[in-house]
Amino acid sequence: MKLQPVTLNERVEAIDMMRGFSLLGILIINMLTFHSPLSYVNPYTYYTRPFDTEVYGFIDIFIQASFYPLFSMLFGYGLAMQFMKAEEKRQPFAPVAVRRLLILLGIGILHAFLLWYGDILITYAVIGFLLIGMLRMPSRLLLGLAALIYTVPHALMLVLMFIAVSINPNFYTGIQAVQSSIDAYANGTVIDIFSQRLSDWGYNNNPFNFIIIIATILPLMMVGAAAAKWRVIERTKQYRKVWVTLAVVPLIAGLLLKASPQLIEENYAFVYLQDIFGGPLVAVGYAAIIALLAQHAGFRKLMRPFGQVGRMSLTIYIMQSLIATFIFYAYGFGLYGKVDLLTGTLIALGIFAIQLIFAEVWLSKFKQGPLEKLWRKWTYGKIFEKN
Repeated sequence: MKLQPVTLNERVEAIDMMRGFSLLGILIINMLTFHSPLSYVNPYTYYTRPFDTEVYGFIDIFIQASFYPLFSMLFGYGLAMQFMKAEEKRQPFAPVAVRRLLILLGIGILHAFLLWYGDILITYAVIGFLLIGMLRMPSRLLLGLAALIYTVPHALMLVLMFIAVSINPNFYTGIQAVQSSIDAYANGTVIDIFSQRLSDWGYNNNPFNFIIIIATILPLMMVGAAAAKWRVIERTKQYRKVWVTLAVVPLIAGLLLKASPQLIEENYAFVYLQDIFGGPLVAVGYAAIIALLAQHAGFRKLMRPFGQVGRMSLTIYIMQSLIATFIFYAYGFGLYGKVDLLTGTLIALGIFAIQLIFAEVWLSKFKQGPLEKLWRKWTYGKIFEKN
């Protein structure tokens, strides 16, 4: 018997809601890089139009670096669920998982170099290969090792950054890179846009940055895998006290850390503190709130559209890049560098509202999203209609 994908009656609604909620936050923060050269500027001083300070302050505290950790933990959770299903049925897991991740890697490469340099799928696929080899570990070992991998290098980096800002507190601003981005994305040819996209991808994915990314994403996935082995989302009622604690303590602590640049000093050391240590805590708080509220039928009905989006997360993620780059790049409306943060955020909300409707309509007619269907067909060799 061949390993098969998770069927509808095996899905956990709260997980799909968390994925859908994550995709909203990811779109809002990604929108800053869709319409402006965020990688090369000090965001606290670059955005100076009316309401920019207030909008960025909200995004900085409640959204920035709080949704990719949630999605990373869910990625690890899902991979561990597939592993446990294979173990229960005594079916081989690694060959199918590797094939699935290779396909994801291919989609990520196409996305990164043909659509948008900020792709996360390449990272998930590469780190997913590492996670496969860890899934046999006991939950406690996974969790402890994740804490070690995460805290040691990041604590060291944080100390070095505070030393560095005591010498030079200024953010890096690449004036030439900013102008190059605007020229290419807003006014350039398809070749100009491709060249700039390649340059931006290389800047954000240099070897040192990728080591930091691994030390960030891998332990988050490991936490998700450990949680899956405990089935903490499926057993929310049983672990209610734990979930209530997670909904309060990490969220409050995380929001305080997230606000540290604005409360104390706007330098890259405090930004690192807010992103690396504050972001995941807020993500845990958001996940806990959704898990608890998902126990109520009224909330599940309210969040159903988010769950539908979560069921076709790959399609939705790629769609966001397709729509946003068409709006802002020269081959579309060419609005790159021409909108303020409020307008950009409203555009993000508008895109997501359309996607909520799209997901509802699509899944009323089909069992999975179009990219999910292809992904599973290429993974399992045929399309499972019950999925």
